[in-house]
This record gives sequence, C-alpha cells and structure tokens, in this order.
Amino acid sequence: MNKVVLVTGGAKGIGRAIALELAKQGYDIVINYLTSQKEAEALQKEIKEMYGVRCMAIPCDVSKEDEVDKMISCIEEKLGGVDILINNAAVDLSNLFHLKTAEEFRRTMEVNVVGAFNCSKRVYRYMLEKEYGRIINISSTNGINTYYPMCIDYDASKAALISLTHNLAFEFAPYIHVNCIAPGFIGTENELDGYDEEFLREEIEKIMVQRYGDPKEVAYLVKFLISEEADFINNTVIRIDGGQKGSC
Repeated sequence: MNKVVLVTGGAKGIGRAIALELAKQGYDIVINYLTSQKEAEALQKEIKEMYGVRCMAIPCDVSKEDEVDKMISCIEEKLGGVDILINNAAVDLSNLFHLKTAEEFRRTMEVNVVGAFNCSKRVYRYMLEKEYGRIINISSTNGINTYYPMCIDYDASKAALISLTHNLAFEFAPYIHVNCIAPGFIGTENELDGYDEEFLREEIEKIMVQRYGDPKEVAYLVKFLISEEADFINNTVIRIDGGQKGSC
C-alpha cells in the first residue's frame, strides 16, 4: 500500500507542485483546499490520469478544529490514514501597516499557525501507532530575516511556524520526523501577480543565483526530506532561496 500524503493548501502554487511531484513518486495524495475547488478537482483528475495513484480533494478550513477532524476522519475511512503531512496552507493579507487590522492579523495566525497545529495534532496518533510519520511545515524566509511591514502578520506567522516545528519534533520523537522548509522568492501565480517588471528585477538582484525559484524546486526538497535517504534529518529548518542576501 502506498503511503498517504496530505498537502494542505494543495490546489495551487507550491502545494500543487508538491502534490504532483509526490504523486509521480507513487504516493497517494490528498489535496486540501478552501476556496480553490475548481483547481483542486482539476489537479485530482490530472494526478489520477497521469500517475494512477489514489487521490482525493477535500475542502476544509484548517484553522477550524472540527473541520480538520472531519477531513482526517474521511481520509482514514477511505485511505487508511495520513503517513505524511505537508502543512502548506497559508494566507497573506498584505496591507499598509497603518491600515492593517487585528482581524487580519488574527486570521493570518489562525490559518498559518493554528492550522498547522490542528492538522499535526489530528494525525500524530496514527503515525505513532505505525511508528512512522513525516511532517513538513512550509514556512518562509519572511519568518527569518526578510522584513516587509505590509505583511507583518504573515512574517510573524512564519516565524511561529518555525518554533512550532521544533516543539513538535521534540514532542513526536523518535518515530515522527518534523522539519521545516523556508522558501524565499518562489515564482507562483500569487507571488508574481500584480508586480511590475521593475519590482521583480529589484527582487531578483537580491538573490545570488539571479532568478526567483520554481515551485517544483520546493517540491524536490520535500521529496527528499520524506525519503529514506533523509532519515537522519529531523528538527531542521532548511532555506531554499537561491542565496538571498539578507533582509529584503
């Protein structure tokens, strides 16, 4: 039986690339989404047709504990349980600092951090029973040393996700490995949408390899971290940013 991977926020961008790459490797895939139903269902169809693995698309607001419980229960009923969890779901409600509201801040933290907590807490008992589990949290260099006051809540949430990684790794050892990936400027549709050429050029100049990343490159790193070859990697934060030069 193939291992089952749950990718939260898996319908687009980095999540979509991860789902496709892991399906290619023979994993069964669960695509979690909230608003991107059309994209999720199209991806589900693509994965089934191209790779012949089991694939589900499930709507769920990961910030809500009851919805997460229903989602995981559905996965357990139909696929047996979650072996690998990719906490990728996130929102970025960028706004000028003086216009940003506590409601926006709270929503960002609820999805980006509480969502990862909810999903991890719900799947870990199954992983412990199997004496195997992998959790990958998708953070950001924004949580380390990239600062934009317009997304102060997003930055704070990604820093919190790094802290969550360390605590979960400690709590779940030795059978469940918990690692964190911190992407820099990745060329997803959300990342590139609305930016003019001058801004993109300025951002690329801050990257040593002189280009932004491809979502597939994040997926390749995820593929490695959940493989047997990475069995001695745990409680680690790995930047994938092309050599980003300090704070942007």
